[in-house]
Amino acid sequence: MLVERVFVEGDTVHVTARTPDGRAVDCPDCGVAAHRVHGRYQRHLADTAIAGRPVVIDLLVRRLICDHPTCPRRTFVEQVEGLTIRYGRRTPPLHHLLLALALALAGRAGARMAAVLAVAVSRVTLISMLMALPDPAATSSAFSPRVLGVDDFAFRKGKTYDTILVDVDASMVIDLLPDRSSDTLIAWLAEHPGAEFICRDRDSSYSRAAITACPDAVQIADRWHLLQSLSRAVEQVCHQHRGCLKKHAERGRDQPVQMPLLDALPPTLIVQRVLDRHVEINRMVAVGYPISEIARRLGLDRKTVRHYHDSDLDTLLVSARDRRSVFLDRLRGRADRRGRERRQQYGHRSR
Repeated sequence: MLVERVFVEGDTVHVTARTPDGRAVDCPDCGVAAHRVHGRYQRHLADTAIAGRPVVIDLLVRRLICDHPTCPRRTFVEQVEGLTIRYGRRTPPLHHLLLALALALAGRAGARMAAVLAVAVSRVTLISMLMALPDPAATSSAFSPRVLGVDDFAFRKGKTYDTILVDVDASMVIDLLPDRSSDTLIAWLAEHPGAEFICRDRDSSYSRAAITACPDAVQIADRWHLLQSLSRAVEQVCHQHRGCLKKHAERGRDQPVQMPLLDALPPTLIVQRVLDRHVEINRMVAVGYPISEIARRLGLDRKTVRHYHDSDLDTLLVSARDRRSVFLDRLRGRADRRGRERRQQYGHRSR
C-alpha cells in the first residue's frame, strides 16, 4: 500500500492510499496469478483512532481479470493483507477492538465505551458481531474437567432455568443443560466422569447430583452465592427492625425518641406509592368495599389488593426497598407539566 496524503477534515483523520501497480495477485478461486487490470475503485475503511480522532483510510484498489480458462471467476478485487477483507468497511484491528468491547460489555455499554475511544458504532452492530461468532466446538464425551463449576441461569426469571457448566481451570463454558434438575446433571456427570472438585451454589438439586454421580469429589460452596445470601438476609433483618435500630441510635445521642415510619427508607416514588396504596386500600376495606370493587376502582389486580390488605406495612416497604428506582422520576412532574403546555399550545393552534 502506498500512502499519498494524510489530512484532517473536521474531527476525522483521512489517509489517502492506493495499491501499487504492476503487482500480480493470486486469484482467490484457482490460485493463478493475475496481471490484467479490469478497473479501479475506492474503498473507505474505518480504522482505530489516532490521538482521539477517528481515522478513515480512502484506499484505491484494483479489480483484476483472471485469465485461467477453467476458473469460474472472471474478475476479483485485490486485498491488502492485514488491512482489508471482502465486503469489510473496517480494518481487522478495529474489528478485533469492537469485538472485544462487545464480548466484555455487550451492546449499550460497549457502544458508550467505543464513543470514548472515538469509534462510532451502534449497540445493534455490536450485538450483530456477537451473533456472527461461530458456535464453540462441541465437548468431547471423553472430556472431563478436573474442577467443574455448576450454576443456573434464567431465560425468564421465576419460570425457565437452565444449567451452565464451566471448566474452572480453563475459564470457559463447556456445556449447557436444558434444566436445573438433579437427574439431568447426574446423567451429564455419568458421561463425563473424573471431576475432582465441584464448585456450585447452594441449590440442593446440585448437591444431590454431585453426591450421587461423584461421591469422591469435593463440593465447594460458591462464596459469591454465600455472600449474596448473607447480604440479603442482613438487609431484610435491618429493614424489619429499623424502628428499634433508630430508637437505640437516638438514645445514644441523648435525643428524644421519634420513629417516623419511613425515616430509614429513601424517599423514592416506589416507597411513596406503596404507602399510599396501603392507606387507601385499608380505608376502603374499612368502609366496606369488596376486594373486586377496590381492584376495579384503583386499577389493580385482586391478588394485589388482597396482598396489600393482608400484609403489614413493614413487609410491603421491605419489598419496595428492593425495587429499582428510576433516576428520571424526579423530573416526571416537570415533564408532565411541559407536555400539558405543549398539548394546549398545539391544540389551540389547530383550532
